[in-house]
Amino acid sequence: MPAIILRNATPDDALCIGVLGMQVFLDTYATQGIRNSIANEVLEAFAPSTIARLMAEPGTSLIVAESHNHLVGFAQVKLNASHAMIEVANVAELQRLYIQERFTGLGIGYQLLQAAERCAARAGACMLWATVWVGNERALGFYPRRGYEALGSPTYTFQGETHGNRLFGKTLSVTAP
Repeated sequence: MPAIILRNATPDDALCIGVLGMQVFLDTYATQGIRNSIANEVLEAFAPSTIARLMAEPGTSLIVAESHNHLVGFAQVKLNASHAMIEVANVAELQRLYIQERFTGLGIGYQLLQAAERCAARAGACMLWATVWVGNERALGFYPRRGYEALGSPTYTFQGETHGNRLFGKTLSVTAP
């Protein structure tokens, strides 16, 4: 396994996070090719200016995985992110856990997930939750193996299209700041 360093993202990472996000998004969601809705979503969601704004948002953390000074993955955590299907207060959302394809299966996703859990717990969140597209078989198997419980089947709408998802959550042990 390559040497991996996890660290908090800095503003200088916005470009690489954006491009990495585009690559992973397209590998995951553009399984039948590119159409306008996918192209528009990826360009809007991962523009470097969008990533820079996310990093500046209070309560949003981006953690990057780096190998030999190259970004290979990242996790995006949003604190105080409630969900209609979760009745517990003070929860955090794992908004993205993206690993470049050639680095999957090496434990990097698990390392980033653990870092995201620690980030949420340090901020006082009692649960970390994530939604997974029903077509993402790898992620649908990943979260239950890491102690996440299936909590429901919400939908997600982008660019006027609605897609089925699965909601997963894990209770965290809140740690002192």
